[in-house]
Amino acid sequence: MKKIIFPKPLKKGAKIAVISPAGAVDPSQLEKGINMIKSRGFEPVLGEHLYSKFSNGYNYAGTEQERIKDINWALNDKEISAVWASRGGYGCQHLVQHLKLKNFTENPKWYIGYSDNTVIQSYLLKKGFASIHGQTIKTSSFGVTDDSYNLIFDILQGKAPEYSLQSHQFNKKGRIEGEVVGGNLALIYALLGTSYSFECKDKILFIEDIGENFYALDRMIMSLELAGVFKKIKGLIVGGMTNMGDEKDNKDYEASFDEFAYKLISERISKYKFPVLFGFPNGHIKDNRPLIIGGTAKIQVGPKVKIEF
Repeated sequence: MKKIIFPKPLKKGAKIAVISPAGAVDPSQLEKGINMIKSRGFEPVLGEHLYSKFSNGYNYAGTEQERIKDINWALNDKEISAVWASRGGYGCQHLVQHLKLKNFTENPKWYIGYSDNTVIQSYLLKKGFASIHGQTIKTSSFGVTDDSYNLIFDILQGKAPEYSLQSHQFNKKGRIEGEVVGGNLALIYALLGTSYSFECKDKILFIEDIGENFYALDRMIMSLELAGVFKKIKGLIVGGMTNMGDEKDNKDYEASFDEFAYKLISERISKYKFPVLFGFPNGHIKDNRPLIIGGTAKIQVGPKVKIEF
């Protein structure tokens, strides 16, 4: 079993690269987040193509070559101590075959993001490096809590997160300890069968998603079932399921934790005995609290839920 490498804690004054590996962003959308990095005593260093735009069926933050250049610079520049994605969207799959880690392996650094960034985080974990599945620099339309960012800065400075949560009706009780893998369900699904897919044996799988029709959600869960994922994992954490289903028919589509989506997932995995935690506050939601991908978590699912890294 490969030992997971964790980056060194950041010291004040450390440089944090801000890049756009997927969707396009405007400067106004990142102003608050970049100022926040400065206010915490760190130095944001903006990628050359952070605000570039390239339209090709989707508004990307530059061409594939431009985005590849930025991410490889950020990962390998010896002066950079962490890499923070501006946003997700779509486009990280274009980059994954071209990632270089020559200097990164000598100077591992935290990669921070969620949504489409699941692809990059899966790649890094395959290479043996932990990352932070947490809020991007761009604040979402539904807002972001202070703790969503505070907890990321805690991790960057060497403090592991701990969480206490209320129980959920679909939870399955139990105690587990294992390495956390996963992220956005659509990207976990998109990587199945490739050399970049997460290894799931004896792992705790985390999933979250946004804007999927219920039949598409079911299709993705069925694909994990057919791939044998649920036979391999120790436990499952289900985060935000936002804007799910047909918005015209689903009156609760704006809920962060769509109950019908949860019911569908619960039914599909009902035959498995591993503990399951629903309602973890991570995903395309306002209260987006970070998880450490590759981190070992101790989880107790009962009348109360506790998670310790």
